[in-house]
Amino acid sequence: MKQVKALALFSGGLDSILAARLVASLGVKVLAVKFVTPFFDYELLADPEKYEQEVLEKYGLEVVLYDLSDTYLDLLRKPAHGFGKNFNPCIDCKILMCSRAKELMTRYHASFLISGEVLGQRPMSQRRDTLRVIERDSDNDGLLLRPLSAKLMSPTKPETEGWIDREKLLNIYGRGRSRQIELAKQYGITDFPAPAGGCVLTDPILSPRIARIYRGEFVVKAEDLTVTDICFLLVGRQFLLPGGFWLILGRNEKENVKIEALAEDTDTVLYMPERPGPTALLRGPKQLPADLDDVGEALQMAAGLVVRYGKKINGHDPGAEVVICGQTGRREVIAHPLDDKLFREWML
Repeated sequence: MKQVKALALFSGGLDSILAARLVASLGVKVLAVKFVTPFFDYELLADPEKYEQEVLEKYGLEVVLYDLSDTYLDLLRKPAHGFGKNFNPCIDCKILMCSRAKELMTRYHASFLISGEVLGQRPMSQRRDTLRVIERDSDNDGLLLRPLSAKLMSPTKPETEGWIDREKLLNIYGRGRSRQIELAKQYGITDFPAPAGGCVLTDPILSPRIARIYRGEFVVKAEDLTVTDICFLLVGRQFLLPGGFWLILGRNEKENVKIEALAEDTDTVLYMPERPGPTALLRGPKQLPADLDDVGEALQMAAGLVVRYGKKINGHDPGAEVVICGQTGRREVIAHPLDDKLFREWML
């Protein structure tokens, strides 16, 4: 008999690991599918092979990465099932992933899907009625197996067709993790993530930055939003300068490197060559001065903030040389720190 194949929605958390391993232990060929967006795990795309090897070595699972970014940015404009406590469209997010996973079934010759959801574990997205909505709205009636709670739910196609022995599935309910941890020990899994939200859209500090765009309160409009915009929103100190200019300042060397790496041709980058401090990136609603000899008010303010957040010298914050690199070239200016009272209202 030909081996049955299944795709497992793989978050990388313990429940998704166990769901995939449990089904694999029952003789099914399992391929884990890891979806990423700028809001969760996007950095994995920098080295997919490394991630795939780590998952195989740690958990004994084959995994593939898929980027959902463009579709996800559109989803946030008006999720059918609304938002959670912050700007997290958890139900629509799961529907999108299940829909996309179903599309991938043909490519990988899979017969059904696996999810690590546990009935009653989360108040919004893992209620019995919500789990049914996810299955229905993703067009996965009977195809979506949740092996950790399967005995508490109606049988799915892999069970009724005999591909899976229902008696070997589980009946885990609620927020406790003792049974999952015990099962992990049985599989020899000791290195797994702590149960914490890894999605930026659940973060009470960062998610309001994203929400502002979709409310039309930002220099970037929702319909023009790009993945790079999101990456910038999630790094450094953020300012909206007078005139509609957007400024990002790195808070440490790691963020400085990231800002410089993400900068596009139309961006302007500022930094102090002789003094430790932030790398800054300036974007605006209109072209910055074609001639950098005419620094312009926005660049003057940006340079002043670079100096303000630079390292003090003997407890003082003197003026400093700031390099300005833009589309039209490079120049140096002497800038002085802006007074805190002036720019506090510009901070996001």
